[in-house]
Amino acid sequence: MHFGFGARAQVPEVVRVHGRRVLAVVDPFLVHTRILDYLLGALRAAGLEVRVHSDITPELPVGTLDDAAALSREFGAEVVLAIGGGSALDAAKLIALRSAYDGPLSRYYGENLVPGPVVPVVAVPTTAGTGSEVTPVAVVSDPARAMKVGISSPFLVPVAAIVDPEFTLGAPANVTAFSGIDALVHAVESFTAAPLDLDWSAPLPVFIGRNILIDAIASQAARHLGPWLPRAVEEPNDRRARAEVAMGALLGGMAFGSTGTHLCHALQYPIGALTKTPHGLGTGLMLPYALDALRRDAGVAERIATFGAALEGIPADEASAERTIAGIAAINRRIGVPGTLAEIGLERDQLPQIADLALASTRLIAIAPVEPSRELLLDILERAHEGALMDRSLA
Repeated sequence: MHFGFGARAQVPEVVRVHGRRVLAVVDPFLVHTRILDYLLGALRAAGLEVRVHSDITPELPVGTLDDAAALSREFGAEVVLAIGGGSALDAAKLIALRSAYDGPLSRYYGENLVPGPVVPVVAVPTTAGTGSEVTPVAVVSDPARAMKVGISSPFLVPVAAIVDPEFTLGAPANVTAFSGIDALVHAVESFTAAPLDLDWSAPLPVFIGRNILIDAIASQAARHLGPWLPRAVEEPNDRRARAEVAMGALLGGMAFGSTGTHLCHALQYPIGALTKTPHGLGTGLMLPYALDALRRDAGVAERIATFGAALEGIPADEASAERTIAGIAAINRRIGVPGTLAEIGLERDQLPQIADLALASTRLIAIAPVEPSRELLLDILERAHEGALMDRSLA
């Protein structure tokens, strides 16, 4: 990983280690921008042959990825360079997968089904949120499925991540807000995930639940995001704020790439499918409500409080689960995350369907810190629909 203003200069150095025929998978909005012109010029000046693929469709329908993989194979790509937001980075991972192995892509849905190394991916994010530049998962849309589906494998982790906060300076406020709050969800859910009882004699799952190595990373993500995400939304040209949020997103990706995520993500997938709203909007909206339900468990409440101390930069003895939840709700209000499910178009009679679909996300549910029942999920959804935390303020 290379991080910092100017890190983009490392792109040719890193890419040419892996090959000279480069397929650049690029967000379409970057075409004809100075970001892309700079990177392509630097690659070609280094003697690399580059082909650009920018036909990235929102939600990543599987058919478009198969077509892109055919282009990659025809070109003989030796390395895939991903430039853009989470969709571009996920697309690059899956194009690299299908460049190395036969389809259909559906044969790899789930965990640990990628048979071996894929074409090397070098990731250059231009938004701060998904952490996809360091994670083992990519998410696609399949018309045969009611919700998005993930492909998870250690082989999907990019070989290198080059994070230059300069590239995030032009991001619109809503993109900064929804991407950034998703990064905070990654950190919180990693820190509060259940530790899994692993069978060391069998292949390990991709996501192993809470572990001692990740606690410090998730806490550090909170320190970067808590005070700086609102400022990055309100002052989009603040370079310090952009760097802090980019680092928080990177750390959040590192955290959940090991532990996995749980309730907010399990609930968001059906919420997003029904409302066609951005992923980060949904996870961010659900975060305070999910934590408010989870704090009923004393052990989880203690961890929420510990996370909150890092988020606010306060002594541990001043922190509490209630204060943490109120602080996150305040961040949401400040950056423009809706406060209720009703605001994004959901009707109360849709909530049972959402709960049932969330329960079907067994990988996510398994990492929740309490046994998630249908009743618990419905309680979270009903409180989020009515806006039970809308008036809660930080004491």
